[in-house]
Amino acid sequence: MKEYDRNQERTGIQESAAYSSEFDVQCDFVMVYGVNDIKKRVKKWKEKGYVIHLMTGVSWGSYNDYLFGKFDGIDHTDEGQRKKDSEIKHGGNIPYMVPSNSFAHFLAEKLKGAVDAGVEAIHLEEPEFWVEAGYSEAFKREWQIYYKEPWQDPQSSCDAQYRASKLKQYLYTRTLDRLCSELKEYAMVKYGRLLRFYVPTHSLINYSQWKIISPESALIDLPTIDGYIAQIWTGTSRPPNYYRGVKKERTFETAFLEYGVMQELVRGTGRKMWFLADPIEDDQRHTWQDYRENYYKTVVASLFHPEVSSYEVCPWPRRVMQGKHIENEETARKIDVQKKKWIEDGNDIKDFTIPDELMVKIPPEYKTNLLTVMHTLRDMADQPDSEWITKTPEVGLLMADSAMFQRICPEDGGDDSIEFTSFYGLSLPLLKSGIAVRPVQLDNIRRFATYLDGYSVLVLSYEYMKPSSPDINQAIAGWVKNGGTLVYVGDGSDPFNKVREWWNDGQNEYDSPAEHLFEVLGIGKEANGGRYDVEKGKVLIIGKQPKALATEPELCDEYRNSVLDLVHAESSSKFALRRGAYYVTSVLDEGNEGSFKLDGLFIDMFDSHLRTVKDPEIKAGEIGLWYDVSKIDKTQGSELIALSARAKKIIHSSRSIRFTAEGPSEMTAACRVWTKRAPKKITATEGKQTEELVFEYDPESETTYFAFRSNAKPVKITVSF
Repeated sequence: MKEYDRNQERTGIQESAAYSSEFDVQCDFVMVYGVNDIKKRVKKWKEKGYVIHLMTGVSWGSYNDYLFGKFDGIDHTDEGQRKKDSEIKHGGNIPYMVPSNSFAHFLAEKLKGAVDAGVEAIHLEEPEFWVEAGYSEAFKREWQIYYKEPWQDPQSSCDAQYRASKLKQYLYTRTLDRLCSELKEYAMVKYGRLLRFYVPTHSLINYSQWKIISPESALIDLPTIDGYIAQIWTGTSRPPNYYRGVKKERTFETAFLEYGVMQELVRGTGRKMWFLADPIEDDQRHTWQDYRENYYKTVVASLFHPEVSSYEVCPWPRRVMQGKHIENEETARKIDVQKKKWIEDGNDIKDFTIPDELMVKIPPEYKTNLLTVMHTLRDMADQPDSEWITKTPEVGLLMADSAMFQRICPEDGGDDSIEFTSFYGLSLPLLKSGIAVRPVQLDNIRRFATYLDGYSVLVLSYEYMKPSSPDINQAIAGWVKNGGTLVYVGDGSDPFNKVREWWNDGQNEYDSPAEHLFEVLGIGKEANGGRYDVEKGKVLIIGKQPKALATEPELCDEYRNSVLDLVHAESSSKFALRRGAYYVTSVLDEGNEGSFKLDGLFIDMFDSHLRTVKDPEIKAGEIGLWYDVSKIDKTQGSELIALSARAKKIIHSSRSIRFTAEGPSEMTAACRVWTKRAPKKITATEGKQTEELVFEYDPESETTYFAFRSNAKPVKITVSF
């Protein structure tokens, strides 16, 4: 662990509250949230040394000045997103917006205040248009302008639904392009400053599952976008999905896939990506124990993707450090008993509140380790080399933006399941068998000529998504002919095959885009099953609906075994990846489990006391993040390995290591260091007070553990040896 320049912006947070030492987690940058009272909040965070960004909602927010005519004298209340019978709101009286040009103008004017306040970057988060929306007057106007035809009820047919969804994606892409272009020009003209723009967005997988339309890969085509935040956390990854007919939460597996598809937004572009993980959720039904376990799962899932090494370590740290939740499952059971009695006494469950005495702030051990993990994530950018330790083949699973367009199916035969069963029917059987499934952005095939070159096996289905143009199929066929292996799953029954699109536009007459693909592959457009040799490559067609692979165990196993055969691998549940000095591990359940051992001496980075472990064993359902003691840099005579605070002014000498630690208030900081000899004394100095610390020396690893109080003031640590 080194001293890092905050301008590298490796780790960040978002926060709407004014600065407080209690949630000063000492990351690199802060995204001050919201455009109100911006100058005061920016000033305080900047005084504390943070690089200042701004984040605000682009599809919702406190925009009453615009809605009720105060901004321009025009009533804009018809611009909220509407379902058939009601407005769609982001809580309270805050509607999700139909992003009209006038709304974009309003946001631009509001955001100029943030530029004037000196922010270095602006994050326009969550451009979201709900699939069930499309009934407001504003959207009807946009339909007529875009399609040059009268508005159609989006739920009247698959064609209307598909066209409505394409329009929704276009509207938010247009809005982001306008905002970024206008404000970049404003910052350059007025201040000579290059302003950066980022889009924090959920994954394509999550938005498809939750039935939300967003720009996703369309953002790649906007040169004014500088990067993204992958908004993935327990909340997006815990919704249940199906595997072999069993529906349950699979947080690690879902997060693994989500982070995988998000990195495709930056691969080959030079743009920035931060992976987000959240220590909690906005859901008081869960316990601190549950939050901690699931947080670690998402962190580990993100670390299995070494192409990204920057992180939003905590959205809303105030909520984490000051909020109260149920402590553990035992307390949760007590609350369940009280709920039951409440109902038996004739009360409405909506009026039940959890007694305050059963709610606690973040447990001290979790807080300590949480800070350790946050600062460890900053170290990942200095671990450039990575390798799979387990025999883990990679397979690409093609995924298109159009998956969002088919999430309400007005006709029989489609997949609009809340579990997004078709996608998980293709992905989970492979992941559960030890294949590192990488969602591959289908739309990028048009953008980057060599996009598919890194893959030898790809899985594809057009049953729950569609290719945007015929040249995508041409590129896939070329990839196969050059030696690739394509697994196509589908039976052609998807009713969205009949939407008005390029494959049936009069110039092309195919019943589905799959027919066109099979024809350009040279296997005949009516191919419906079996294996085919296509020049240097192969095609395997499985003539089943992808959703059936999720719900029918026999079909799931047949599909899994077919792909394992193609990649010449045996089924396994073990994943282990080395990232420099760190090892990331996971053993999945529901399969060929067993356990997995790392050989050597390691520090458990998820342990509050940073314990050393010899040959750690990871069992089914367990994950881990480990520091390899053999990778310690011993050239300086001492090394700071792990610390739950920000390290500054690190000085190595022949007899000591000294550094200054800064962290939030009201916590205990943990540290483990290596020294060439056992320490003689460790001291912590805060102001004029010096305390000699108790420490534990481990002779096998030659490392020392100690802890000290952090009170949001610099603490000078001296380890003498």
